[in-house]
Amino acid sequence: MAAFIEAHLPLVPVNSIPEIRLHRAQASSGLWRLAQSAKEGVSAPYWAYPWAGGIALARYLLDQPEVVAGRSVFDLGAGSGLVGIAAAKAGARQVFAVDTDHHAIVALGLNAAANNVSLSAICGDATAEPPPAADVVLVGDLFYEAKLAARVTAFLETCVGAGLGVLIGDPGRAFLPLPRLRRLAEYPVTDFGDAGTAVRTSAVFSFAAPVGSSTSEQHPA
Repeated sequence: MAAFIEAHLPLVPVNSIPEIRLHRAQASSGLWRLAQSAKEGVSAPYWAYPWAGGIALARYLLDQPEVVAGRSVFDLGAGSGLVGIAAAKAGARQVFAVDTDHHAIVALGLNAAANNVSLSAICGDATAEPPPAADVVLVGDLFYEAKLAARVTAFLETCVGAGLGVLIGDPGRAFLPLPRLRRLAEYPVTDFGDAGTAVRTSAVFSFAAPVGSSTSEQHPA
């Protein structure tokens, strides 16, 4: 898979984030055909494209490096590794990049190397685990499906309950838990699946514990 990515997914700058380059699928890459023809069950190659929430969150980290500088960071649903790479460039002490797709793990490793940073890649479903040994949890674009959003929200509740800061990047997808969020910044960005250069607004949020809890004001900054 690493050889396929290097041969067919060119390394290009991310829109709005020229500091970071990613191996990105093009119309001629054949990546979706590869996934459809695979004998084993293969997830859709979402990791081959930057998403609006991840772009906004990565831009925020590069613009506000003090949020992660010197801290241990846990990038949930890392995909291409964009957010984790931005955290590393912003001075994070350590970055754990987690995804359930083993192809994403290959891609984010290549992308990290191309951007001269180091990520600790983990393949698995972290939402079924206790809060990680990290200072800040980063989440980009994981609220597009109801069951996934419910699992992620429950996991983030345990994280803030354990004293971790949580930052979310999202363009306002259907299952984003808005009552629990505090908007920190907005950016005009492109999104996965949008035609051409269509631009939408994507935001960065902090995730708060329920009102009245001892951690209700917890945030990374």
